[in-house]
Amino acid sequence: MSEKPSVLVIGGGIAGIQASLDLAGRGFQVYLLEETPTIGGRMAQLDKTFPTMDCSICILAPKMMECYRHPNIKLLTYCELKEVKGSVGNFQVKILQKPRYVDETKCTGCGVCAEHCPIEVPNEFDMGLGMRKAIYMPMPQAVPRCMTMDKENCIDCKLCTKICRAGAVDFQQQPRDIDLNVGAIIIATGFNQFDPSEIVEYGYGKQKNVLTALEFERWVCASGPVGGHLLRPADGGIPRKIAFIQCVGSRGLKFGAPFCSSVCCMYATKEALIIREHAPNVQVYIFYNELRAFGKGFQEFVNRARDEYEVKYIRSRPGEIREDPETKSLTIWYDDTLTREIKSLSDVDLVVLCPALLPRESNKKLAEITGIELDNCGFFKVTHPLFAPVDSTVPGIYVCGYCQSPKDIPDSVAQASAAAARAAEALALAQVQRIGGGT
Repeated sequence: MSEKPSVLVIGGGIAGIQASLDLAGRGFQVYLLEETPTIGGRMAQLDKTFPTMDCSICILAPKMMECYRHPNIKLLTYCELKEVKGSVGNFQVKILQKPRYVDETKCTGCGVCAEHCPIEVPNEFDMGLGMRKAIYMPMPQAVPRCMTMDKENCIDCKLCTKICRAGAVDFQQQPRDIDLNVGAIIIATGFNQFDPSEIVEYGYGKQKNVLTALEFERWVCASGPVGGHLLRPADGGIPRKIAFIQCVGSRGLKFGAPFCSSVCCMYATKEALIIREHAPNVQVYIFYNELRAFGKGFQEFVNRARDEYEVKYIRSRPGEIREDPETKSLTIWYDDTLTREIKSLSDVDLVVLCPALLPRESNKKLAEITGIELDNCGFFKVTHPLFAPVDSTVPGIYVCGYCQSPKDIPDSVAQASAAAARAAEALALAQVQRIGGGT
């Protein structure tokens, strides 16, 4: 173990950021590893947070910059974990740093190279709804503020090299290994969405006016592909009737996952309020199995949506979405679980699916590398759900956020602080044992 105890945090979302700041504030050296070109994670893609309706990036961006500027935090963006050996107090870690083909020390993030790049591809940050260039910055608030070259789509025209006044573009960059010695590891890898195209009755991927919740977040966000305007994706028209369908792939055995994703009821309510604030004349419907408003202020948030914003909640099981080939309007056929009648809602301009939120597929590889165990749903196992909720099955490796179990942002932040505290305790104990062994 190095003289200054250090921790590797895997995942640059809100949980990883919070754990890093807590540890760095205690004087530990932190290496924050993120596989994408910027930290921020899923929270950076959101428009607002529930139940306070605060601007998501307004909360997150200062924490991102604090991570970047903190003398005890080293950002390792665009990197992958390759190997972990050793034990608590003395983990030998090998990391692969992928080439950006842009020198971080020279790039100013001005974006002139992207303005002149002739290649456009779907933007992953905007869930494929917007476009980006082959040399790009994922979002305006990216940290570090540096361009990244997408070599898979680059045509090697070298125009960016000629345009860049800072001389930051470097086509000679190669992947390189980074070897670290850390005393503890925290995993905060977040989640991915279930692909609703598996449920063919809902028409996702074929009907343009059917979006997922994350796609809708980018659609109505001011920094999104349409500047935050509430439009129909199919034709750019102004919608008059919008419907949300809950539990798409959740709580079932046929598709997605058997568990509840925890946050869908509340973010659907949040997005319904956003719609009503954008366009008070739009009718909003939420088709749900049962409302799970269990957090502080959550039930009051739902009551406010129902009573003040006139959001209509329909307890039901939607079975099919049909599209009118001429108008592109949608009809939702559903089983009303209160009256036990088959009903339909017609002339719907936009349907937002709330799919299951799943542990990342990369968790399997990460579990193999670190030796920790996964449960039958793909979440990282902990030694005890009540008394050790952040301790993985390997001493010295801790988990927090959605990769441990479904939870919202406040719970992820609280658990990240818990993981940081456990890592600090393990480092202190390991250092005491080392000193005691030396004497």
